[in-house]
Amino acid sequence: MKHPSLPTTESAVSAVREIADGYRLTMTVTHDIGADQTSRRSSAELFKATDPDGSLPHEAFIDLPGRPAVSVRLFPEDDALISVDGVEFHDVPRDSVPAFLRSVYGGLAHVTSRFFPPGYRLTIPLPGDETYREPVPALTLTPWLSSVVRP
Repeated sequence: MKHPSLPTTESAVSAVREIADGYRLTMTVTHDIGADQTSRRSSAELFKATDPDGSLPHEAFIDLPGRPAVSVRLFPEDDALISVDGVEFHDVPRDSVPAFLRSVYGGLAHVTSRFFPPGYRLTIPLPGDETYREPVPALTLTPWLSSVVRP
């Protein structure tokens, strides 16, 4: 389920803060504002803070330490990079970030294993038909990832 009102990076940060408060998690946020500060604007003109259209891009990095360790990088392009115990999920729509985190902290996230080809996958189901899956290298199976393995 997508959050209906995440038109800005700041609104997404607020939504994540609500989830962190609900699960009693500590949270730190770092903001990068301006075309010369955001990670995807490496070609920005020197000392130029706005994009060619006059907008001021805003990127945020959210750290949610604990078990599992989660980080969220919200990009100005309406997507996010979410890392769950070292497993990275690229290009998650900004509107899906709250549901993604609720699935992780609500116990819906799980790891499945395959005999052939051997390997593990971290699966994050969201309400509706949306599911995110990423491979987990066997040598990086953390205690939390091991605890959510399903046959």
